[in-house]
Amino acid sequence: MTGSPARDRRLLAAIQDGLPLVPTPYAVVAERVGETEVAVRDRLRDLIESGVIRRFGMVLRHHELGYRANAMAVWDVPDARVDAVGERMASLPYVTLCYRRPRVWPAWPYNLFCMIHGRDRETVRGQVAEAAKAAGIEGLRSEVLFSLRRFKQQGARFDIAGDRAA
Repeated sequence: MTGSPARDRRLLAAIQDGLPLVPTPYAVVAERVGETEVAVRDRLRDLIESGVIRRFGMVLRHHELGYRANAMAVWDVPDARVDAVGERMASLPYVTLCYRRPRVWPAWPYNLFCMIHGRDRETVRGQVAEAAKAAGIEGLRSEVLFSLRRFKQQGARFDIAGDRAA
């Protein structure tokens, strides 16, 4: 399967809801897009290696596995350090999401955000403290915001056919 924009969009549209849970998922995808299984696997490998697909994985529904304490931990990190601190935080196994956002003065002074899931709040609070220590930011202004209700959980979705974010 050679790379053309139309073929790539068709392939990406076929997998954005996930791979089928069958013994040969790439064969099913290949049938959907009118290609061979080998061609589909080769093209996906090319898209990953070229950076078009940055991450190829699963969306784990953590709540169903007993992870009931979900928190967004936020810190006010000096701008000169935020990239290094963010990289260190992102490397921790219990940090599932880590990103930088602009501060919104005066109400919201935080610029580093990390999502942490745990079985209970005390475990999460301990991981937040451990993360701050690992990144050398203990004592900086921070908050731990626990989720109260989950409305949606799925991977990113795009209107591939229309080429615009859905």
